Amino acid sequence: MFTAAIRIFHWLRALAILVLVVTGFYLAWPFLVAPDSTDVLVQGWVRFGHLVFGFVLCAVTLARAYLFFFSKHDIERRSMRDVLSINSWITQLKSYLWMGKLNKAGVYGPLQFVTYFAISVIAGAICITGLILYANVYHEGMGGMLWGTASTLTAWMGGLAEVRLWHHYFTWVFIVFVVIHVYMAVWTGIRFKHNSVDSIVSGYDYHKH
Repeated sequence: MFTAAIRIFHWLRALAILVLVVTGFYLAWPFLVAPDSTDVLVQGWVRFGHLVFGFVLCAVTLARAYLFFFSKHDIERRSMRDVLSINSWITQLKSYLWMGKLNKAGVYGPLQFVTYFAISVIAGAICITGLILYANVYHEGMGGMLWGTASTLTAWMGGLAEVRLWHHYFTWVFIVFVVIHVYMAVWTGIRFKHNSVDSIVSGYDYHKH
């Protein structure tokens, strides 16, 4: 079902999201260091981790987009047939209501595909807002290269505070998605008697009849 590249990027993205959420909340409220303290070492290491995994998320987002369109393994692209089919939508919704089995042309049902596409767009948006915030702090190297575009986008979005606010909103979208995603992956494996969760580790699926 899933190539090694897709599985590796899936878990890299999961790790990046976990680290980014934890470090991001700490950067928003650095509770381990008193406000009047001059000890900023903890804050520096947390920021460093946030930056590193932020770039990991950017790289994975680009790599996954490339694989979706250009990979020789087309099982993800085949899912688009279901998205464009009204019957596939009806079949999936009925299967979720215990009124039949789920038949898919690709690896995802239409609702899954639309959800994953939307979260990929959100991943792109959180990467863009993150890079804007990065360029507003670091003015040399990559930050300097991005500064022209970042300053323009900052103005379009209404200022740096608005950029940061949207960055936080996108974070909460990820948090809600992860909770639902894990629940549905487990539920789907139980409901349709197949290897829903382990397939993203082993790459293989099975179905019990």
